[in-house]
Amino acid sequence: MDESIFLTAAESGERIDALLARTVEGLSRSAAQRLIADGLVLRCGEPVRKNYKCAAGDCFEVVLPRPADVPLVPQDIPLDVVYEDADVIVVNKPRGMVVHPAPGHPDGTLVNALLYRCGDSLSGIGGERRPGIVHRIDKDTSGLIIAAKNDFAHQALSAQLSDHSLCREYEAVVRGRMKDPSGTVDAPIGRHPTDRKRMAVTQKNSRPAVTHWEVIDSYRGYTHIRCRLETGRTHQIRVHMASIGHPLLGDFTYGAPSPEKGLEGQCLHAKRLRFVHPRSGEPVELETALPEYFQEVLSKLGNRE
Repeated sequence: MDESIFLTAAESGERIDALLARTVEGLSRSAAQRLIADGLVLRCGEPVRKNYKCAAGDCFEVVLPRPADVPLVPQDIPLDVVYEDADVIVVNKPRGMVVHPAPGHPDGTLVNALLYRCGDSLSGIGGERRPGIVHRIDKDTSGLIIAAKNDFAHQALSAQLSDHSLCREYEAVVRGRMKDPSGTVDAPIGRHPTDRKRMAVTQKNSRPAVTHWEVIDSYRGYTHIRCRLETGRTHQIRVHMASIGHPLLGDFTYGAPSPEKGLEGQCLHAKRLRFVHPRSGEPVELETALPEYFQEVLSKLGNRE
């Protein structure tokens, strides 16, 4: 069944395809143009022209056809496995790899690779499109991610996420020099009110979010920090650090609009993971080295202050 969403233009002069690409999550500009060409973008019940320029207050109905189901197939994609047993597998995900299939990324994901390595021994609690996935990290974030090989392990790890006993620590480079050696951002996160591709600190339709941070090193105009999550909201570290005036280096969504220091994608790495093993009850603590791209950025930043 097709889905309809409704949008209102806040400003005049923006082309309709640009508005759609900016506000409809997962929709590229070329995909927006195809919707317009197919007569699926309506204003006052009539299809809009492809070059229509919005007026402030214009209301649009966007009809999103149901995507065709793409079979989820195992793919022989190399994985950097940090820990594995009969219940869990922990992978050091490279930057650029999507965790599970989504619009625009039907395959080549971590899930495809896990299916090839683990076969049918992945938890089904996450649904048929996300077997084994307990938590996610962004495409352009590197580092440790845990998957469950059975429902027992998945339920136990999900409970640890809920009570914050599953500890995730990240390292990042942010713009600007932090005034304090450490701090906490306790601010709710929800969908951005006008840009559906972004999250924001907001009181409306939001969920609690807490990020603890501390300075590792300071550079001229930048700071290398460690972050510990209490919660796991979408883009949490990126949104929280931007909200206090220190967006991540290389984060074009919440920070600079153009590349910095030759880096593509945000400088964020999931470095440490601590959890209680779901079956043995023993603590497991894992750590991975900073990836080459991260070390190159630190080198380019020059001398510490």
